[in-house]
Amino acid sequence: MLKLFGAVLIVLAGTLAGLQFAKQYADRPRHIRGLIAALQRLETEIMYGFTPLPEAMRRIGIQSKEPLKTLFIKTAEEMSPPHDRSAQDAIQRAMDSHWKSTALKGTEKEILRQLSCTLGTSDRSNQSTHIALALQQLKQEESVAREDQGKYEKLSKSLGLLLGALIVILIF
Repeated sequence: MLKLFGAVLIVLAGTLAGLQFAKQYADRPRHIRGLIAALQRLETEIMYGFTPLPEAMRRIGIQSKEPLKTLFIKTAEEMSPPHDRSAQDAIQRAMDSHWKSTALKGTEKEILRQLSCTLGTSDRSNQSTHIALALQQLKQEESVAREDQGKYEKLSKSLGLLLGALIVILIF
């Protein structure tokens, strides 16, 4: 009876691990879409709202869903007094502290890092051009993320269950 209970727990743990990996594949396209929407709002704020960058980041953070909400609000806090950091430093600090809570990968981080180099340092039209470039790159990454989701999400779920069953077979 105790062996059966232990076997069930091992299979359950393997299944939960597989579901967690599958969740990462499912969340990545959603987070990229959220980032695309946030950058589109940022472009609107810069081009038509003439909103200062810290205030624009704060507004975007309020409108976004977690975990991107925290990323943009932290960026706004870093750019505002008493810190008064540049956009590049503020975005880098926000990514360093909150990136692990997202399902985004290094390519999206690099796209944001490159964009942060021009935010607040050039005129509105140049910033808009760089935001449009970042949006194009993110849309490509979103299509790759959807392909990965289709390939690996179901595989991860099945592999977790099978790995748990394999461990049970090897132990007993």
